[in-house]
Amino acid sequence: MSYSDLQAEAVPVEPGAGAAVRGRSPFRLAWARFRRDKLAVVSLVVLALMVAFAAMAPLWASWTGHPYDATFPKTALDVDGQPVGPSRHFWLGADQLGRDVLVRAAYGARISLIVGVVASVLASLLGVAVGTLAGFVGGWLDTLLARLMDLTLALPYLLVAIMLATTFQISSVFSSLTLTIVVIAFFSFAAFGRIIRGQVLSLKEKEFVEAARSLGAGNLRIMFVDVLPNLVAQVTVLTSLLIPTSIVFEATLSFLGVGVRLPMPSWGSMLGEGSDVFQTAWWLLAVPAILLLLTTLSFNLLGDGIRDALDPRSERLIGKR
Repeated sequence: MSYSDLQAEAVPVEPGAGAAVRGRSPFRLAWARFRRDKLAVVSLVVLALMVAFAAMAPLWASWTGHPYDATFPKTALDVDGQPVGPSRHFWLGADQLGRDVLVRAAYGARISLIVGVVASVLASLLGVAVGTLAGFVGGWLDTLLARLMDLTLALPYLLVAIMLATTFQISSVFSSLTLTIVVIAFFSFAAFGRIIRGQVLSLKEKEFVEAARSLGAGNLRIMFVDVLPNLVAQVTVLTSLLIPTSIVFEATLSFLGVGVRLPMPSWGSMLGEGSDVFQTAWWLLAVPAILLLLTTLSFNLLGDGIRDALDPRSERLIGKR
């Protein structure tokens, strides 16, 4: 992504001294454009609150006296054995086993955010590496890596995830979390890499690359010094838009029982538990569904805002001026 090096603005000075010119960096220009996008700013605030909600999970458990895996059948279940709804003791209600939905939702937010961010960063790193090599080197390596990405996109990710979970007989929370992150990153890098490959194919034909090559720069230097810096904006936008996809991916796997293992709560597993009793305990389905919707929608709107902020020609922002 290329920008104008400076944007000048007149700064009043002492009478008769004329006007001083002050430059603004591309980052400050992008931040100014980002702040004009009200939806992106609201999404950033929502995500900040979601991160705080997840970070405070141990505090929620301490304040309420309800660990995420503890059951309270005497206070959380009524005389018929049905979970109680939102109340003074259980702010967001309880589940079928008498566990606090608020505390479990906070720990579930931790899982979703950790998986979403870590898997997306891993996928972006792998996608950038593969896409850059394929686009810049070309030849047989480009063909090989392009076919590898096509093959990865063609694989049925749910079946592969179920097969891996069954094959490795994973039962611990940490191992299942690690496997979930690896599976999501593996199935997400290919689409990322194909976009980066297309960008690199375009960049390597630019004049500044030819100029660097004519000055004796090697391929490795051109790749790291001239090509990759021009991909930063594109990679930032793609990564921010990949996070909500990874969160939904993890929720799907956990909903099917092949994601993060119990007793660690996940929004996906909470959705699976709540879908069985939503007619009598609507909060079990509503709480994780609303949190999942808010998080993924906010990340998507934030990604759109970052894309528009990094692109001065964005029609969305031009219309807001």
